Amino acid sequence: MDPVVILAAGVATGTVLLFAAIGEVFAERSGVLNLGVEGMMLMGAVAGFSTVVATGNPWLGVVLAMLAGAGLSLLHAVMTIHFQADQVVSGLSLTLLRTGLARVLGEGLSKAGSTSLLPKLSIPVLSDVPIVGPIFFDDQSVLVYVGYLLVPAAWYWIHRTRPGLHLRAVGENPSAADSLGVDVYRLRYGYVLVGGLLAGLAGATITLAIQPGWFGDLTVGGRGWVAVGLVIFAQWSPVRAAIGAYLFGAIGRFILDVQGPNELFGLSNPFHDIHSLTFFLGMLPYVLVILVLVIGSREAVRKRIGAPAALGIAYVRGERGR
Repeated sequence: MDPVVILAAGVATGTVLLFAAIGEVFAERSGVLNLGVEGMMLMGAVAGFSTVVATGNPWLGVVLAMLAGAGLSLLHAVMTIHFQADQVVSGLSLTLLRTGLARVLGEGLSKAGSTSLLPKLSIPVLSDVPIVGPIFFDDQSVLVYVGYLLVPAAWYWIHRTRPGLHLRAVGENPSAADSLGVDVYRLRYGYVLVGGLLAGLAGATITLAIQPGWFGDLTVGGRGWVAVGLVIFAQWSPVRAAIGAYLFGAIGRFILDVQGPNELFGLSNPFHDIHSLTFFLGMLPYVLVILVLVIGSREAVRKRIGAPAALGIAYVRGERGR
C-alpha cells in the first residue's frame, strides 16, 4: 500500500463530499436544514451522465447536473420557507422522491458503455514537489482543482464579506436581520439553491470524473448523508469540511487497498483471508457519521459546537423569538 496513492485517491473521491458539504454549509448557515443532499446528488449524477451519453459533451453534463440539483432544492425551499413545513420531513420526503425519479431516468444507462469524461490535469512545477505534488497536483480531474478554489472562496465569502455577514445574521437571528433591512426570505431561497447547485455538481463529479458510469443508487452510495454529517463535524466551516471530506475519501481508498496484500505489518492479513471482515471495515466510517448526527442533534451540543441558532426553524415575519 502506497500512502501517496491512497491520499491522492482520497483527494479525488473526497472532492465529491467537498462540493456537497460546502453546499450544505451555505444552506444551513442561512437557517435551512436540507436532508435531501443524497437525492440531489443522485439527480445530478443521472442528469450529467445521461447528457454526456446523448451529446458527448461533459461540460454540458456538468451544467445540467447543477441545474437538476438546484431545481430540486427549489422544491425544498418552497416547502420550508414559503409554507413553513418541517425541514426534516421535507428533506427526507424529497430524498425519496428524487431517488425514485433518478431510478426511472437512469433506466438503461448502466449499459451505456464508455463516454467522454472531464479532463485530468497535472500542474507544472507543483506536481514535482515531493509528497505534496503527487497527492494534490498530479493527474487530478479538473473538478478537483475547482474544489481547491471553492474552499477559500467559500470561507472568505462567509467570514470576510458583507453578504457573508448577512448570511450569518439570517442563520443566527432572522428577526433582527429583517429589522435591519436584510431580506430573510430571499437569502434563504438563494442559499438553498446554492446548496442544490453544489450537490448537483457533486453528483456530476462522480459519474463524469471519479467513478464514470451509472450504477443506480450505488452511484452515490450514501455519500449525501456523509456530507450532512461532515457539516456538523466541521462546525459549519468550509475549511474543516474540506479536511473531513479528503480524510473520508482516503479512508475509502484504504479500505480497498488493505484487502490486497497477504501480509499486513509482517502478520497474516485478516482482511485478505476473511473477506467478510471487509464489510465491517467499510461500515465503520458510516457508523461514525451516524454518531456525529445523533450527538449533533442534541440542543446543548449544537450550541457548544456553534450551530446556527435559527437552524431548522421556519421564519415568519412579525413573530417574536423567530
